[in-house]
Amino acid sequence: MKRIVTGAFALALVATAATTPALAEIKIGAVVSETGPASSLGDPEAKTIRMMVEELNAKGGIKGEKAKLVLYDDGGDPSKAKTFATRLVEDDGVVAMVGGTTTGTSLAILAVAEESKVPFISLAGAIEIIDPVKPFTFKTPHTDRMACQKIFDDMKARGLTKIGLISGTDGFGASMRAQCIAVAKTSGIEIVADETYGPKDADMTPQLTNIRNKPGIQAVLNTGFGQGPATITRNYAQLGITLPLYQSHGVASNAFIELSGAKNAEGVRLPGTALLVGELLDPKDPQKNVVLAYKASFEKVAGGAPVSTFGGYAHDAMRILTEALAKAPSAKPAAIRDAIEGTTGLVGTTGTYNYSKTDHLGLDLSAFRMLEISNGGWKLVK
Repeated sequence: MKRIVTGAFALALVATAATTPALAEIKIGAVVSETGPASSLGDPEAKTIRMMVEELNAKGGIKGEKAKLVLYDDGGDPSKAKTFATRLVEDDGVVAMVGGTTTGTSLAILAVAEESKVPFISLAGAIEIIDPVKPFTFKTPHTDRMACQKIFDDMKARGLTKIGLISGTDGFGASMRAQCIAVAKTSGIEIVADETYGPKDADMTPQLTNIRNKPGIQAVLNTGFGQGPATITRNYAQLGITLPLYQSHGVASNAFIELSGAKNAEGVRLPGTALLVGELLDPKDPQKNVVLAYKASFEKVAGGAPVSTFGGYAHDAMRILTEALAKAPSAKPAAIRDAIEGTTGLVGTTGTYNYSKTDHLGLDLSAFRMLEISNGGWKLVK
């Protein structure tokens, strides 16, 4: 009798399983450089994305459906990024992707996104990612061209018009170099020296010496990210160069100050986001509450590790995506893409986003803040 009851119960379970629908879930994909040479950017991005999916699900998900995150670490390798993006689309069945820590990995992922028609929000800076506009690709950081404009505006305000340029040969460094050269032609800035360095170079004193020896130079700008800018900052101090030094938004984090040494980095200026100076913002600034809320949440899950601009890029991408998912009439990639493109007035840590059919960045230059390193921290340049 026991066997009969057990068998009947088993049959009932099978029948129930066959008639009860599985809990719905929305699959979101991410590919970031959590390890490797760009880990100082990718690690806070990965932490932020995981944190925000957990927070989203704790609040009930999206329209009652849980979000399932599938995240891969490409180690900063564009080939791996493309492989993982393909896996996300073809095997994991994600409806959208965020990530692309670097320009190189973003360009690899967007190739997959455009071919498969799955929306992708990049976390990298190069203008090539969204210019020309690509139907399924968006991004959250300011472009390298905008960074050049912001830096040159600050230089001219200080009466600095003749500069030395030193650039990384990686995707981001090369792209920003090209943009700065183009912007300089119409900005009243003369590039007197133009030097480059490789991503594995550990000493840039020869290039900096060449720049220092050029007559008439009033300031130096480095377009790069990762370890290179910190090496340049240390070499700059070692050579005793006293000209103003500017860096790109690609190093807007406390990690850059630590790698450079606070004393060496004193006085360095760069364009950054409100996230690094949240406490200094005017109470009426619409970004202040957003910035401080993200800062508190991130530092809690990260064990007190400070927020960085790059985690902020991921925060904004996830906000844009989840709000689009809530607004879209379905969880189909095409509907999500349309909802992302319709994003207006969304206040993030980087700025207020207003996407359109002709603008997949959605930010203007006013969202950039000119920052200066002072006493081992950040201050706003008025």
